[in-house]
Amino acid sequence: MYMKSEAILTRLELHAIPRSMGRKKMFSENINLTLPEGAKARMDAHLRKGEDRLSFIRTAIDAEIARRERQSPDDDQNSKA
Repeated sequence: MYMKSEAILTRLELHAIPRSMGRKKMFSENINLTLPEGAKARMDAHLRKGEDRLSFIRTAIDAEIARRERQSPDDDQNSKA
């Protein structure tokens, strides 16, 4: 049989455990993407030592966004036509 003081201590100990564990997220947005056949193999062929596919994709996306931001508005409209 538990004494009243023991039950209170147990309850306090449970609250002392931090609610968040593990590492903080580096990226907050997700995307699920279907690639054409052979795209993963082509990516893998160009990965640098120690680089993973996700890093490759993130770098490619950042580079393409930067390239498009450098384009003039006229160039961007011509590519949509």
